[in-house]
Amino acid sequence: MSSSLVLGMMFLGLLVLLLSGMPLAFVLASLAVFFTLALWGTQALVITVLQTVDVMTSEILLAIPLYVLMASVLQRSGLIDDLYRAMELWFRRLPGGLAVGTVAICTLMAAMTGIVGAAVAAMGILALPSMLRRGYDERLALGTICAGGTLGILIPPSVITIVYAATAQVSVGKMFAAGIVPGLILAALYMGYAVLRATLRPDMAPRPDEDPPSMRERVLSLRSLVLPTVIVIGVLGSIYGGIATPTEAAAVGVVGALISAALQRELNLANLRGAAWDTLRVTAMIMWITIGAKAFVSIFTGTGGADFLLTFIQDLEVNRWLVLLAMIGVLVFLGLFLDEIGIILLCVPVFLPVINAMDFDALWFGVLFLITAQMAYITPPFGYTLFYLKGVLPPGIGMETVYRAIIPFLLLQAAALVLFMIFPDIVTWLPDHLAQSMRS
Repeated sequence: MSSSLVLGMMFLGLLVLLLSGMPLAFVLASLAVFFTLALWGTQALVITVLQTVDVMTSEILLAIPLYVLMASVLQRSGLIDDLYRAMELWFRRLPGGLAVGTVAICTLMAAMTGIVGAAVAAMGILALPSMLRRGYDERLALGTICAGGTLGILIPPSVITIVYAATAQVSVGKMFAAGIVPGLILAALYMGYAVLRATLRPDMAPRPDEDPPSMRERVLSLRSLVLPTVIVIGVLGSIYGGIATPTEAAAVGVVGALISAALQRELNLANLRGAAWDTLRVTAMIMWITIGAKAFVSIFTGTGGADFLLTFIQDLEVNRWLVLLAMIGVLVFLGLFLDEIGIILLCVPVFLPVINAMDFDALWFGVLFLITAQMAYITPPFGYTLFYLKGVLPPGIGMETVYRAIIPFLLLQAAALVLFMIFPDIVTWLPDHLAQSMRS
């Protein structure tokens, strides 16, 4: 049986089972087992066992439950409530100030937790009622929360970045560094859009009529920034200072989150039990998908799939940028139906040999991939932030309003994607600079 026929059957089976509603982890694992038995017999099942052991003993993937635990503890600590109050006081007189403050908090939460759901859920509960109560346009408020929440995909310490680095076999520290500048640029684009819309249409973001807070009140509110700053410095500073690996830095973050919860008087058994359950649920989902995907990709590689694809693309003799655009198009399309973890584990092992053969930078491609993941998170019909937000929508606001709200921010993400494709130095400058500094 030719490799091209086997590959066609594998991806046809993948498509059929996914459309049936079967969970991705079981789709990948069942196909891997089926084709292993069909092609090589029962003795070859040792490949699946070895792939499972490799996932379970991965030091890089060990960081995932630690970062999830850190995010869950912080979400329950009440720290985000204090942060939002501070941003509300400082940005209230700026056009679209509450929307700008919401993006700022999402950026801080991304740097503290790296979990998208935490920011969207928290801002849906805190920021959305506050903005609507002050007369903000529903679409501006909803779009800001959805887009701001996706910053946790790009800004370190991002769990998705860890999965990409482990799959692409690149440095987690360098991937973290590569995401910082693009993440801040995206946050600035969201803020700029909110200010511009509020300036052109003041009715979309009315300024508050009540008396402004005193300078003393505003300064005192900045105390809420101390703990988040300490956590961010503790996690990222320990990595780039050469003190800890990303996995060890995750443990530093957990300790910082526990101390923060204790100082907020929220370190109790109920919160710890809830955080532990969240960690177990999210980590188990990621690990099962990872095991299934690695087994599936090992069959793909073993049947000559990677070589076949690389040879096919090279024989096309088309411009390498057209190939890259085709890959980006595939990632965006898959993002409409699959979660980003599954897309990484399916596509990165297939795409990366092509990226390397065409002399593209793997870190740069990783950032482009993460931006397509951000786009997937806010794109109907299966964008995760849309479902996170659905649970906290007030009566009278339907999902069609949310779908319309994300359109401008989706266009901003697409513009950022094009910007980083045209100017790759924006992505690679910081990791290269840090690498030179560490060598010297």
